[in-house]
Amino acid sequence: MHTRTGSAILALTVLCATFPAFAAKVKGTANLKDLQPAGMKDKDQKHQAYDLFFDAGGKSYTCRTDSDKSMDATHFVVGSSLKYELDGNKGKLESMEGKKVECKIVRVEMTPTSPR
Repeated sequence: MHTRTGSAILALTVLCATFPAFAAKVKGTANLKDLQPAGMKDKDQKHQAYDLFFDAGGKSYTCRTDSDKSMDATHFVVGSSLKYELDGNKGKLESMEGKKVECKIVRVEMTPTSPR
């Protein structure tokens, strides 16, 4: 009896652990709330990393660019619209002018709702 219970718990744990892998990609448009340099560029980093902040689906996201890849911050104007695609902790952002950047989701926060 303990073996069946243990097996059931193990199977449920494995299923719950792999569930996020089955999550679908989230796509849409949002306004860029802010764009800030992330950390200090040192001699080992080729490029400056940036944090891009936007709201989507009732959550606020912070997406950090890779310091090994170049990004021109002037292509992503704060307050402008952008297209996003989220897949787990990976993000792809595209400005309305067609400039694209890949980033990693480093923070997710529930968007506060206004009281009624």
